[in-house]
Amino acid sequence: MKNYSECFKVVKKDCFKFISSQETHAEKFKNKHEMVEKFLIPVCFWIARKIINNNTLIIGLSGGQGTGKTTTSSLIEIIIKKYFKLNVFKISIDDFYKTRNERISLSKKIHPLLKTRGVPGTHDINLMIDFFKRVKKSKFKTILLPRFDKSVDDRVEKKKWYKIKKKPDVVIFEGWCVGAKPQKNKELKKPINDLEKNYDQSLKWRKYVNNQLLTKYKKFNNMLDYLIYLKAENFKILRTWRLKQETKLSLNSKKKKNLKIMSKQEVLIFMMTYQRITESMFKYASKYASVLMNLNDKHLIKKIKFLK
Repeated sequence: MKNYSECFKVVKKDCFKFISSQETHAEKFKNKHEMVEKFLIPVCFWIARKIINNNTLIIGLSGGQGTGKTTTSSLIEIIIKKYFKLNVFKISIDDFYKTRNERISLSKKIHPLLKTRGVPGTHDINLMIDFFKRVKKSKFKTILLPRFDKSVDDRVEKKKWYKIKKKPDVVIFEGWCVGAKPQKNKELKKPINDLEKNYDQSLKWRKYVNNQLLTKYKKFNNMLDYLIYLKAENFKILRTWRLKQETKLSLNSKKKKNLKIMSKQEVLIFMMTYQRITESMFKYASKYASVLMNLNDKHLIKKIKFLK
């Protein structure tokens, strides 16, 4: 389409600059031209068409660990701001993790595995819901939202939090379990990995996480206007991509103190906590997502479907 080509000319420089900032000597983006013009620009046109009567549009963007949610959402933000001149606010569900102390307390009250950030129940869900309510109000007031630093596994100090001073036209809310739905109780019984088998024999952790999806997270997910889902080919490939992420985090955080960077073995154990919900989303997210992006084993978008 002619409009897509015109848009690409306008946003190309900014998009490629951002992509370059995400590359390392060992990892370079391939087919960045195609990714931006063929896939992401059409998504941005689709988003722009969904805005009605100046109401803030909340777009969920989901996908397994390492699928490129942050990169994809950042490029979408750049395109919408640059070409459509709309006010966009992007944030990750990761920024709403409970503090390290809160998770330690939760692990003592409910189950030791809840000390590990990630699964439903380890986020401040009430803060997320409150944010969605406030951003939709016609009379907008400044909103302060937390930032989470994975390298230290805790929130940053409050003076470094996000401060939204103007009502956004679009909110992009990205996260691995955004849009996830609960499983049936009978599906929880059989462990799917060694972590569940050895550390959750009573099913207490699985049931707690699933109940969070059934209740509070269901309310949160219902507040999304649309959901974009990045679908990888399998869970095995996500492990490879997630290990590369941790290496990159380590390289970018060398000067910080009290780092919580994970070893290869720790990353593999960490991903076991995500596996059940991630594999469930592999099966079912395409049935309720608004936009489906299929990724190949090279980490590239190979196909996109607009479902709603």
